[in-house]
Amino acid sequence: QMPGTARHDREMAIQAKRNLSKTTDPVERLRLQCLARGSAGIKGLGRVFRIMDDDNSRTLDFKEFVKGLNDYAMMIDKEEAQQIFQIFDKDGSGTIDFDEFLVTLRPPMSNARKEIIMQAFRKLDKTGDGIITIEDLRGVYNAKHHPKYQNGDWTEDQVFRAFLDNFDSPYDKDGKVTTEEFMNYYAGVSASIDTDVYFIVMMKNAWKL
Repeated sequence: QMPGTARHDREMAIQAKRNLSKTTDPVERLRLQCLARGSAGIKGLGRVFRIMDDDNSRTLDFKEFVKGLNDYAMMIDKEEAQQIFQIFDKDGSGTIDFDEFLVTLRPPMSNARKEIIMQAFRKLDKTGDGIITIEDLRGVYNAKHHPKYQNGDWTEDQVFRAFLDNFDSPYDKDGKVTTEEFMNYYAGVSASIDTDVYFIVMMKNAWKL
């Protein structure tokens, strides 16, 4: 697990489950259902939609949207799904842009938080191509302290891969982490942390920024 995130992840999931019973806002309910699965919850839903987007249009019609929610086992009835869909289908075209949908679903973050997340991303993205890979992690992230490396179970590359898998989504781990995935992951973590100051301190410590 990532430095300092396992505990936050659990706290956030518990908090999300607790808040679910209180909220009536359909978008907030969907957001909390995703967060109840941990920091990668929203990203996971994004992957489900991406798999369904056969023609690569990056849009979904209502039928695809409902199927995606069902595939991801979201507890949402058709009426609620319709409400959510209408909120996102601003122009009434009958389709929604799912990148926009995921950004809106992500818990809102202050610019200060986004900036520190991007600092961490840039530190890890040694090649500067906007994607973090195993190659990038050599020399930035120390595998030698990992217990599985120490007891000989894993090679250095396996440690790196497991590390990237934290940020990657559960259904499509490709060993590459984009800015969007990194941001989505930390939006989840961020949701469990009340103050910017504490979030920034946590990030600085975790990434030695």
